[in-house]
Amino acid sequence: MLFYDSPNPAPNPRRVRIFAAEKGIDLPSREISILAREQKSEEFLRINPRGQTPALETDDGEVITESVAICRYLEALHPEPPLFGSTPLEIAHIEQWSRRVEMILMPPVGAVWVHTHAFTARLPGRNTEWGETNRARVEEAFRFFDQSLEGGEFLATDGYTMADILLLTTMDFAGFVGCGAPQDCAALLAWHERVSARPSAAA
Repeated sequence: MLFYDSPNPAPNPRRVRIFAAEKGIDLPSREISILAREQKSEEFLRINPRGQTPALETDDGEVITESVAICRYLEALHPEPPLFGSTPLEIAHIEQWSRRVEMILMPPVGAVWVHTHAFTARLPGRNTEWGETNRARVEEAFRFFDQSLEGGEFLATDGYTMADILLLTTMDFAGFVGCGAPQDCAALLAWHERVSARPSAAA
């Protein structure tokens, strides 16, 4: 296998690195520089026509893109520990909370990133007003997750799962973008401290 990776602050490749670290999987990788726009090169577009990282090329030459899809594939190959759940209810809860991260938090963080950050200044179609408007939506999303984490150690189940990986990487990216979690979100910040202390978080 060959994992097409991009370094921090890119959140999506980091999801896979954390997932693999939790599983103890050694993924041979090749770094694709987003700043140098290597993901838009002719060579990489043959790997992923969408021009985005991450991507995973299997030993059979198949290519899997999208971070959660890659993690699903790795889970099928290495089922322990089960980061997508092992019972019907666990699987449903992890999917529920993963989708909530992707639908409630990620879109406004992405809007702030694309429309206001200095790194994206050259992108066509930027609308600074729209980006700034989304800061309130980011805060609202963080407060939702803060309330959801009250009294719980992890987001979806009693153990660390893919839902926690999604929230961790999105929360850290939001901090890089400049729209981090409010300091009075005590439950969320305590959760963040716990999951950031896991060795895999350094991946």
